[in-house]
Amino acid sequence: MTDRIAKLELNGESYEFPVLSGSVGPDVIDIRTLYAKTGHFTFDPGYTSTGSTESAITYIDGGQGTLLYRGYPIEQLAEKSSFLEVSYLLLNGDLPSKAEFAEFEEKITRHTMLHEQMVKFFEGFRRDAHPMAIICGAVGAMSAFYHDSTDITDPQQRVIASHRLIAKMPTIAAWAYKYSVGQPFIYPRNDLGFAANFLRMCFAVPAEEYVVSPTMARAMDRIFTLHADHEQNASTSTVRLAGSSHANPFACIAAGVASLWGPAHGGANEACLNMLREIGSVDRIPEFIERAKDKNDPFRLMGFGHRVYKNFDPRAKVMQQTAHEVLSELGVENNPTLQVAQELERIALEDEYFIEKKLYPNVDFYSGIILDAIGFPTSMFTAIFALARTVGWISQWKEMIDDPKQKIGRPRQLYTGATSRDYTDISER
Repeated sequence: MTDRIAKLELNGESYEFPVLSGSVGPDVIDIRTLYAKTGHFTFDPGYTSTGSTESAITYIDGGQGTLLYRGYPIEQLAEKSSFLEVSYLLLNGDLPSKAEFAEFEEKITRHTMLHEQMVKFFEGFRRDAHPMAIICGAVGAMSAFYHDSTDITDPQQRVIASHRLIAKMPTIAAWAYKYSVGQPFIYPRNDLGFAANFLRMCFAVPAEEYVVSPTMARAMDRIFTLHADHEQNASTSTVRLAGSSHANPFACIAAGVASLWGPAHGGANEACLNMLREIGSVDRIPEFIERAKDKNDPFRLMGFGHRVYKNFDPRAKVMQQTAHEVLSELGVENNPTLQVAQELERIALEDEYFIEKKLYPNVDFYSGIILDAIGFPTSMFTAIFALARTVGWISQWKEMIDDPKQKIGRPRQLYTGATSRDYTDISER
């Protein structure tokens, strides 16, 4: 914090507002009293210059290419940690001891099964329903099945709800996939790790044994870790806004799923893969590169650059290595889509245009390649994103509930409609 003051001159009057400092990042001007003092609102569509909350969970410096979870660089966590360990960190603020992690892992493992009546809930959807539609409905419906963890004023119920959401989301996502392809549901197994369990629930069938590849499980675990949280983005802000009304945690996370579903947010890796398929073959890449450089051409290269990261996406470095590990094990060198991806990657790292514009491959570029190679359809990409982001959402929700300064969200507006009209009877119109 700081004792510096920002002054606003308006209509001949001078107003003062405190300037606050966090532990790192830009300072903020505290305008909570702006309307009371001046009778004016601020105007900030998209809230791109507005700090909506105080948080100690995730920090991003887009200019430097930095992403920290509770102060730890994402590269270190993705390389040395596991998704469940990162989940504990995001939820509780510190990395767990060996005993703490064993207890946490046991609780998550024991919560992976869904209430058996939820099978009928899944069967109520059409077979061609998008997995995100099913997930959104199933997560919201959890409040109808788990009444003992919906009281947000009870700290213990909040903890139980957090564990249930983290544990059951892989089962919900896997069952959404299984339902869409007409295969029977595969129940979770307690002897498998978090990522391996998810892969088995997606790809195993009752007719034969399914052995999870350690390389694929490690790749999935890294994807989960890299997508676990990303500060106050659209879906996280949606969860916080829903939670500010004291809605139950399952409803709040369902709201986050709905927000993430939008192609401008969670669909980037799906859009990237669709672009690679549109290019089709390596010999067509020069044509599309030229189109991307043409300002008058609507074509855009997806999976390159990032709205937040103006230098490079720190998550992409980890995913680049993981992508090469997965492709090497699967031996899919002859896959045209993956050949296009690898050649585009080479060009982006060498071409002066890409380097000058800082259009480096981002995490969506590599995660889309990995998920496609493992065998997931593009409709599951955002669902997997939601699975990973659940721990971030619930951590942010938990922090918000514990914050005594938090109020119900109430954005204001610049009204541009009619000011005053007289009602005319319908018979006279």
